Amino acid sequence: MRSDKVFEALHTLQNRYMLCQLASKATRRFHRPNTRIQETTNEVLDRIASSKPEQVAAEVIPEQEVRRAA
Repeated sequence: MRSDKVFEALHTLQNRYMLCQLASKATRRFHRPNTRIQETTNEVLDRIASSKPEQVAAEVIPEQEVRRAA
C-alpha cells in the first residue's frame, strides 16, 4: 500500500514538504513511457526509503541553492 511506502520514506526524510517535492521531481525524471505513473511513484518512494538521509538531503538541496541562500 502506498501509505506504508510514504511512512517508510518519512523515516529517511523528516520534512513532508521536501518529500513531496522530491518524489514528484523524481517521478517525472524516472518515468518510462508505456508504464503506469503509479508504479514509478512506488519505485521512487522505495528508493527514498532505502537510501541514507545524507544522500537524500544532497539531492533535495542542490549546491547552487545553498550558495544562493547564504
